[in-house]
Amino acid sequence: MRQSSRRLPALLAALCLIVGGSQALAHDDDVRIHGVAVGSQKLAALPDGVMEADYGFSERGRGDRIHARWSVDAQGLPVAYDAEGNDYWKVPLAEHFDVTAGKASWKNRLEAGSAAPGAFYLPANAPPEFMGVLARALLKTPGRRLRLLPAGEAWLERGTQLAAAGHVLTLYRIGGIEFTPVPVWLDEKGATAAVIDDWFEVLGGELKPMLPRLQAAQGAADQAWSADVARRLTHVPAGALLIRHARLFDPRDLSVRDDMRVLVRGEHVVRVDPDDAGPAPADTEVIDAAGRFLMPGLWDVHEHFAGVDGTFDLIAGVTSGRDMANDNVPLLARVKRFDTGTELGPRVVLAGIVEGTGPLAGPTDVRVETRAQAQAAVDWYADHGYEQIKIYSSFPPALVAPIADMAHARGLRVSGHVPAFMVARQFVEAGADEIQHLNFIVLNFFPEVADTRTKDRYTVMAEKLQGLKLDSPEFAAFVALLRQHHTVLDPTVSVLQDLFSGAPGACAHSLCPIIDRFPPVTRRRLLSGAVAVPPGKEAAYAQALPSLLKLLKTLYDDGITLMPGTDGFAGYTLHNELELYVRAGIPAPEVLRMATLVPAQVLGVAGPSQRGFIAPGRQADMVLIAGDPTRNIADIRHVWRTIKGGRVYDPAALEQAMGMSR
Repeated sequence: MRQSSRRLPALLAALCLIVGGSQALAHDDDVRIHGVAVGSQKLAALPDGVMEADYGFSERGRGDRIHARWSVDAQGLPVAYDAEGNDYWKVPLAEHFDVTAGKASWKNRLEAGSAAPGAFYLPANAPPEFMGVLARALLKTPGRRLRLLPAGEAWLERGTQLAAAGHVLTLYRIGGIEFTPVPVWLDEKGATAAVIDDWFEVLGGELKPMLPRLQAAQGAADQAWSADVARRLTHVPAGALLIRHARLFDPRDLSVRDDMRVLVRGEHVVRVDPDDAGPAPADTEVIDAAGRFLMPGLWDVHEHFAGVDGTFDLIAGVTSGRDMANDNVPLLARVKRFDTGTELGPRVVLAGIVEGTGPLAGPTDVRVETRAQAQAAVDWYADHGYEQIKIYSSFPPALVAPIADMAHARGLRVSGHVPAFMVARQFVEAGADEIQHLNFIVLNFFPEVADTRTKDRYTVMAEKLQGLKLDSPEFAAFVALLRQHHTVLDPTVSVLQDLFSGAPGACAHSLCPIIDRFPPVTRRRLLSGAVAVPPGKEAAYAQALPSLLKLLKTLYDDGITLMPGTDGFAGYTLHNELELYVRAGIPAPEVLRMATLVPAQVLGVAGPSQRGFIAPGRQADMVLIAGDPTRNIADIRHVWRTIKGGRVYDPAALEQAMGMSR
């Protein structure tokens, strides 16, 4: 369900716009997710220089729907903007901006305000084309920099040019509105030609054959930017690395030993022993931990890597992650860059998605309807280094057992959403080793919620939780089944908390502690992500999180293996996930073991020369924390240094590179 780090506002569609009185042309474009058509943007020029856009998409029952009208002045600055519709989670929205009597005023569900004119108003909710409007305004501005309303500043960089289909397209990259520059392709007349996002693809029909070339050019620019950040902010010791005077946490026995030292050469730990205060070996760089807490690198077992997710993992002390579905070929290239150090990111375990067909199928091209297709998918994933198969919500129930057998025959684990028209018990009996998302455990006891392909699988759960009896024979029998099959759970409690425990237009709980430090425009974009509470259901929604935490603690007490994952904003959301586990009543040292050693054991990387704890011969993946998260789990947020394979990262410097304040 991940979409928090996607650039939904930064999409463009092909269009010729009225700028300074030039003639605009209506234009229609498809909106696609990983090549699958999910919506459109229809643009029209109205009298008096007004542009109109009808934009919408639907995937898995979610998606924006926005009708907007706007006009700009001779400098390309908006002087009027009106929009209505709904956001990704179908929450209604309305927005108004105008410049009247020398004052710019705006109101939307996030804020209301006014300021002097002369800046570019960036709507809180806009159709994709609005980034094209911003790009053209920047081209008209001396120095190509513009003050933004309500806050921030944008700037423009020119990139490569490509010729095709009778057009010359130029790549522009807009800085200041995201953590990384946002790409915009303009044609020779300055009209928006295309945008290519990690998630979305929008471009005119005559340019669709150009898509691979555009992706390659844009990818090269993104990779050059990422490589520069990695080069500047990765510290590789010239010789050995010695961490001194640390408080060392061992997840094997949950001990914390004072005044320890750890010697690293290359990518591996060489020695771990009490610090005798003696001189460091020759050619050794010393990090004085000064009593800080040293622990193995964290795991996030539920990610969908895109953009700068890898950087935020390292900021948060996450040195190992599991990708739970992605655009496969680009993902493999990204993981290779993580491993070589040309892009910042953790070590990655790969889970390959398999999905069925139909209008509610997830955004992937790995669609399965037959045994032959199932076998082909399993073989492709196994041959390309994937460790497991992830089954998605529209996958045919009759094929779950066959594909589980195929995956197990190739040495792959099997996990996923419980497909629609199955319950968790049947999924486990068919061969699943693991289940993603705690809501599917709840819905096991409410089989009347049969079609779980839409957002109902989250929202209906909030209403059903009050009827879940944790002391019933049915629940006991189900937990016994999980124990019998050694089934692992990836609960993703944070993302469920954000959905139905927040309010549309408010910060997600998982980001509230740090969101004020984000760049202004990025912060504003992230103030959305909850569903609207249905009238009359307020009490049920208010009790949903406490009930989920009670369920989580019961599963832990009953011996079910839990692995923390997020499916949300990378890095920081994991901290919130761990805090929720402690809030549920699980001891903090046990939670740290779940986030370090347990995933390494479950996913098969806890063997010799691997990771999960700090010991001689293990990979040097470690985190230094200012505080003691065994006593106060919130201290997990105070990451002072992250070390991955002996390479050292300063989270404060990484945050600064992402445009964050301290």
